[in-house]
Amino acid sequence: PQLKVKGHIDLAALNQSTRPKKKTKEEKRKEREEKNRQAGGDRSRQGGTGQNASEGKKKRVRIGKERVDVNAVAGQQNGKKRDNAPGANQQGGGKHNKNKNRQQPVIKAEVSDEDVAKQVKETLARLTNKSKAGKGAKYRKEKRENARASMEEQLEEQAAESKVLKLTEFVTANELAVMMDVPVTQVISTCMSIGIMVSINQRLDAETINLVAEEFGFKTEYVSAEVSEAVNEEEDDEEDLVPRAPIVTVMGHVDHGKTSLLDYIRKTNVIAGEAGGITQHIGAYNVTLESGRHITFLDTPGHEAFTAMRARGAQVTDIAIIIIAADDDIMPQTKEAINHAMAAGVPIVFAINKVDKPAANPDKIKEGLAAMNFLVEDWGGKYQSQDISAKKGIGVEELLEKVLLEAEMLDLKANPNRKATGSIIESSLDKGRGYVATVLVSNGTLHVGDIVLAGTNYGRVKAMFNERNQRVKEIGPAQAATILGLNGAPTAGDTFHVMDTEQEAREITNKREQLQREQGLRTQKILTLDEVGRRIALGGFQELNVIVKGDVDGSIEALSDSLIKLSTEKIAVNVIHKGVGQISESDVALAAASEAIIIGFQVRPSASARKMAEQQGVDIRLYSIIYDAIEEVKSAMEGMLAPEVKEEVTATVEVRQVYHISKVGTVAGAYVVDGKVQRSNKARVIRDGIVVHTGQINALKRFKDDVKEVGTNFECGISLVNYNDLREGDMIETYQEVEVKAKL
Repeated sequence: PQLKVKGHIDLAALNQSTRPKKKTKEEKRKEREEKNRQAGGDRSRQGGTGQNASEGKKKRVRIGKERVDVNAVAGQQNGKKRDNAPGANQQGGGKHNKNKNRQQPVIKAEVSDEDVAKQVKETLARLTNKSKAGKGAKYRKEKRENARASMEEQLEEQAAESKVLKLTEFVTANELAVMMDVPVTQVISTCMSIGIMVSINQRLDAETINLVAEEFGFKTEYVSAEVSEAVNEEEDDEEDLVPRAPIVTVMGHVDHGKTSLLDYIRKTNVIAGEAGGITQHIGAYNVTLESGRHITFLDTPGHEAFTAMRARGAQVTDIAIIIIAADDDIMPQTKEAINHAMAAGVPIVFAINKVDKPAANPDKIKEGLAAMNFLVEDWGGKYQSQDISAKKGIGVEELLEKVLLEAEMLDLKANPNRKATGSIIESSLDKGRGYVATVLVSNGTLHVGDIVLAGTNYGRVKAMFNERNQRVKEIGPAQAATILGLNGAPTAGDTFHVMDTEQEAREITNKREQLQREQGLRTQKILTLDEVGRRIALGGFQELNVIVKGDVDGSIEALSDSLIKLSTEKIAVNVIHKGVGQISESDVALAAASEAIIIGFQVRPSASARKMAEQQGVDIRLYSIIYDAIEEVKSAMEGMLAPEVKEEVTATVEVRQVYHISKVGTVAGAYVVDGKVQRSNKARVIRDGIVVHTGQINALKRFKDDVKEVGTNFECGISLVNYNDLREGDMIETYQEVEVKAKL
């Protein structure tokens, strides 16, 4: 039988691929032309009003007149049940769907108020945002706003953080001032207002730092908790404690006899070995009295530059002897020493010295003390005092008895059977022995061979010497000795501890050094635009860079303090480096690089450093007495200032006759009323009390001769450069400009 073909299956129509096949360029062009033709036809039918048609878009098919079920349409759209067949959206289809919906009612989804509000908001936003910006622009705008918000948050955080000082405990007053960007004088006055006496380079404890920082609106954060707590202090049992000798500090003004008193007690002569007859170091001496009792004496310098040293002396001591000369007055340094002792909470014994002098008046001193609220026992007060003569030894025994009485009341005890702790009194660099430190043991016993940790230095004690340079094997509580073996010069005033192992000591010093470096970086003053502006506004701003090298740490500290204090608005003194030991080549190299001068205090440069300094043109100044150094730096600073120009009036001349001479101009016949006119002077013409001209003198004559000067009550002829308007009755004031050296 013949096959009957009923129809063909179009396989292409059954193709399930979601994407329509790509058209060739030819097909696209034909389609466009076809569309345009159709559109043209439609336009002609509609009278050319269809805007969509003009843009070549597909014409919208109108919906029939019947009511449309909105839910059905919505459901249809959500379900993506769109018919691809043409005419599906026409009337018939609409009818069909309508009937369908009548048979199957659609359940409405609950719509919350929130969703409605959200939809309305979004629609309004879309309507108001008329710009043609698409999703990309909206996304970019959001991104920008987020970035701005996060930036603002970051800035707020930074502002809060900038008010937090990250520091180590025991920073110096100067470093704290730099970190807070306030003058160091304000920090010092704040400390004084809370009853703490500090100097520029004095290290402050955590409590003081917190108080000062709070005063200036800063919070503090300590980065060295694990370092300061690395050395554990073990508590002593009551049974282990034994009585110890008192530590007595002798304080007072320069030349009031502190060292002479100790000389008499020790029967030696220290003054002979001190430069300029003033003490520039802290000395520690152990004295055994005739009764067999021991006292450790600390001798502190009295010069004003040694404030920090005196403060240290007061901190490590048990009793303070304040010495005052009976033939002098209570000096500022004496008052300062009393304040240091009071701040340290140390009992005071007054020693009124030089009572053997004819001009001595001890009562005047007691009166001065009473005015300061220090009533001595003779006058019914609670402070012990003793009239003495340190040279002749009058009253010294009684003074020592009074000191021992104070010591008994304090009931001083220590445990000798433990690892030693104490203070570094002084440190220096000895050519043959290396770094040498004078230590005062406050508790425990220090033996040769112990590993000592002090500040950022550590080392094994190789040898110990007492103050008479005799070797000792060990020193107990309240005794002082010089130790060798540290790997550097520790800062005077540091506490020292004995560690179990060298490794432990090394780890702690490394941490401390790291913190010190960090501290140094934080406190470096960076030249800001504001600072540059300030300098320009001041005009002629100068900087004097100084490198200080000295024999002992305390002197270096005192000298650096004094030099920094010399800074003024116009000249800043920067101590860029300070160290113990002789002046080396590296110091000279640093000085050459930073255009600094080197100040050597009781030290000398090495031969190679001296040669290098000559080649590089570096100025090395060597001093033995502290106030010489301060004076010379001060005069150097004055030399850096621009001299001030002052005017000195030399004469007053009265014009009595005026002559007009051709080719010469106007010449005045004048009479010198006062002073002496000199040819080189400048002149001012004063008419009716008003200056009408200022200029140079052209010619000065007596009769027909040119002269250099004309004295009082003489007549002369005078003419001025480029000025011919001289009149009778004018006064001519002559003056000279003198340069006056500027003072700080």
